[in-house]
Amino acid sequence: MVTRRSIVTAAGAVVLGLLLATTGYTWTSSKTMYLSFSGPVALPGVTLPAGTYTFERVSDDIHIVRVSSRDQKTVYLTQFTELVDRPNRLPITQHITLGEARPGMAPPIKTWFPAGERQGHQFIYDVR
Repeated sequence: MVTRRSIVTAAGAVVLGLLLATTGYTWTSSKTMYLSFSGPVALPGVTLPAGTYTFERVSDDIHIVRVSSRDQKTVYLTQFTELVDRPNRLPITQHITLGEARPGMAPPIKTWFPAGERQGHQFIYDVR
């Protein structure tokens, strides 16, 4: 016999299952990447020497990106970013776009595109 309580319970279980499935996908899909640079690169307020760094989305809802050392013991940047679409001509295997730098300065990282994503995170530079 189907009762109102059993229908509500079943509906609640379905909603909970969908919520957990969606949350699991969001947090595991391209949340963290390790990127290596053969020369120095810049981010807002910091220049990173050649090496491997951890890029991660802190939250999908508010587009915060954190960049830290490979072992995540040193955080170099935690910043709000602008969500931008991947340019059509940019290969899906390219994860970083660089901006122009003054002579003798490290090129700034303009955008980070997580693996396989069609959208990326554009860093916000102060242009004083």
